[in-house]
Amino acid sequence: MIRIRIPATSANLGAGFDALGLALNFYNYIDMEESDRIDITTTDGNTEVPTDETNLVYRSAKDLFAVCGKELQGLKLVQTNHIPMARGLGSSSACIVGGLVGANTLLGNPLTTDDLVDLAALIEGHPDNTAPAFLGGIVTAVFDGKKVHWVKQEVFTKLKFVALIPAFELKTEKARACLPEMVSHKDAVYNLSRAALFSASLLTGKLENLRTAVHDRLHQPYRMELIPHCREVFDIAYTHGAYAVYISGAGPAVMAIVDEENEFFAGKTKFSLDSAGLSDWQVSEMEIDNQGTVLL
Repeated sequence: MIRIRIPATSANLGAGFDALGLALNFYNYIDMEESDRIDITTTDGNTEVPTDETNLVYRSAKDLFAVCGKELQGLKLVQTNHIPMARGLGSSSACIVGGLVGANTLLGNPLTTDDLVDLAALIEGHPDNTAPAFLGGIVTAVFDGKKVHWVKQEVFTKLKFVALIPAFELKTEKARACLPEMVSHKDAVYNLSRAALFSASLLTGKLENLRTAVHDRLHQPYRMELIPHCREVFDIAYTHGAYAVYISGAGPAVMAIVDEENEFFAGKTKFSLDSAGLSDWQVSEMEIDNQGTVLL
């Protein structure tokens, strides 16, 4: 049996809608071996996952087998899910990437890194979570419908990424349905400039730019309406010294970028959330993961 570790991811990073994402040191694990039947369990009895062919890890593995001209009779899977589902931290991408990497390993690695990145994006529909989940670091990616054109950059900064996670879910389908079909030329330029500023500022250490760089007009104003108290959570994070705050992926999690020397940020933020009647929001400190998905 092989064991795969897949990181959580945070996508969009404010203005980089469907193009920017980064991996975080918060992980799901998948134990996998080929079998003559489907046998899927979890190590956490409180986490419900499909135990038949609809399981996303299994479906992804089956897709890879099909691409390689092989038939998958079954799999034994044991899933350890730490990444919360439908919160904007890449839980579905972790399943897809884990299934693909595991299946590729079982077959003797017939597909290359680029092949896997492309196939993950085809399954998910966009690469902003799947690419960093596979590659690690911060990834800029463009998906042309067949191929992902990507650049990975390892990030070594004195930063923490602090996830503020509410108790409720927000399905990606609903979060996408609220977005407008058309945007103005002015708003497009607004986002392009800020997405470019984010990557350049993070990688060169001009952290004072990040607050401006995460401003967005393509998705955050609309998704905020689906996340109760979202603006209040933003304000709390900025009050306690965050460099930048943005909706992680499709939400509802909110991500704060914080200097590592701001050691009491998480505690102060949790206290403020509790005082504001938002005690069901969890606060979780993370850092960038530069490895991506690995076999253990």
